[in-house]
Amino acid sequence: MYQRYRKRLSLATAIVDVLLINLAFAVSYWLRYELQWFAEVDEAYQVPYQAFLPISLALTVLLLIIYKLGGVYNQPRGGSWFDEVYRILTGTATGIILVIFVIVFFFRPFLYSRLVFFYAGVLITTFLAISRLLLRMILHRLRKKGLGVERLLIVGVGEVGRTVMRNVVAHPELGYQIVGFVDDDPEKGSMNIGRFQALGSVANIPRLLNELEIDEVVITLPWMYHRKIMGIVAQCKRQGVGVRIVPDIFQIPLNHLDVEYLGGVPMIGVREMTISGSQLLFKRTVDIVVSLIGLVLLFPLFAIIALAIRLDSPGPVFFRQVRVGKGEHLFTCFKFRSMRQGADAEHEKLLEQNEAQGVFFKIRDDPRVTRVGRFLRRTSLDELPQLFNVLMGHMSLVGPRPAPPYEVQRYQPWHKRRLEVAPGMTGLWQVSGRSELTFDEMVLLDLYYIENWSPLLDLQILLKTIPKVIIGEGAY
Repeated sequence: MYQRYRKRLSLATAIVDVLLINLAFAVSYWLRYELQWFAEVDEAYQVPYQAFLPISLALTVLLLIIYKLGGVYNQPRGGSWFDEVYRILTGTATGIILVIFVIVFFFRPFLYSRLVFFYAGVLITTFLAISRLLLRMILHRLRKKGLGVERLLIVGVGEVGRTVMRNVVAHPELGYQIVGFVDDDPEKGSMNIGRFQALGSVANIPRLLNELEIDEVVITLPWMYHRKIMGIVAQCKRQGVGVRIVPDIFQIPLNHLDVEYLGGVPMIGVREMTISGSQLLFKRTVDIVVSLIGLVLLFPLFAIIALAIRLDSPGPVFFRQVRVGKGEHLFTCFKFRSMRQGADAEHEKLLEQNEAQGVFFKIRDDPRVTRVGRFLRRTSLDELPQLFNVLMGHMSLVGPRPAPPYEVQRYQPWHKRRLEVAPGMTGLWQVSGRSELTFDEMVLLDLYYIENWSPLLDLQILLKTIPKVIIGEGAY
């Protein structure tokens, strides 16, 4: 079903390309012969647009062939927009050059202005680049709503299986939907991971492929189970379902592997996957500079919020709570008070109303929240005092959500990897759904962040946080 969808999407994209190529050629004619950009056209060399129609159609057919051969209509999943535009640019340049040298100069050397083809090359590349950007935006929105996605079944839920899961969670724009997972380990095969359903043992695969309309099976079993892997591959082929194998080399996570070549001989090493060394120094420097600037510039806002809190309800302005930081070290986290005084003592009474999954505790309409506090939470202004924590080194601007001790006590072993770095004021968990995420999904995002950290990733998260905070998406 998904393969049919991809073919239809490629066909629709090609049809739009046909329209845009001819529109670009028409605009090029208008720029050259009507506006006469850069050089005037002598009346003796005026050419009606009808004379260009055969050339425009020939160029269209030629470009479609070149684009097809160049992989423009078979862009790899997750490929960047810049890579796609580069393929369009090189394909367009090739087509224009062929038209000029093979058609124009060979058959009618003095009839057509070469500037028309230069304009056409620039405009075709521009129009198609913009269309691809709009298409990506539309597909991203549709895929986030579950439309046009490829339904995956994960086989094996060890470290490699969870790596696949966290990449899917971190990149919803790729269009994957994990229906569930199977594992022969009774404990793993019966315990859900966030919204990802545990569907039992590998023996259930033939039934699940039909019942759940699986598009593709992703096998993440350890290498020693090669016979079982080949059996699953054969079963998928019999039922017409796609299958991919993610190699689990000695059960080492793939993103921990470092491959180097010695005279053509590949050597596999294992690298540490955490933020350390010069990366940590750079990240800490940015935290200090930004938190200092933020505290100075936001001081008037701090004063206004403090006054509003004191006028709204009795109690202190700041709320202090012990949280677990990097390496499971405890620290005091600062926030603007958003609940009535003594709210912590009511925590046990409200456990039955908990709306979150896993170790989270969240109530959408928490009765303890004050009027000002509700506004502060919706806008995330209650978290601004955490800039003090960032300045003191307890937290970072970007990182995993700081967890209270009672949550950490309930962590599974794989959850604790999120404590390898300092917690953050914002993170992938916030820009990907905030309170709407399950705890397991949040941890998957935290681990993805730790393993793929870069200054650019931090910048992207900070920029995405701004609109999320403004509209209050997922915050309560």
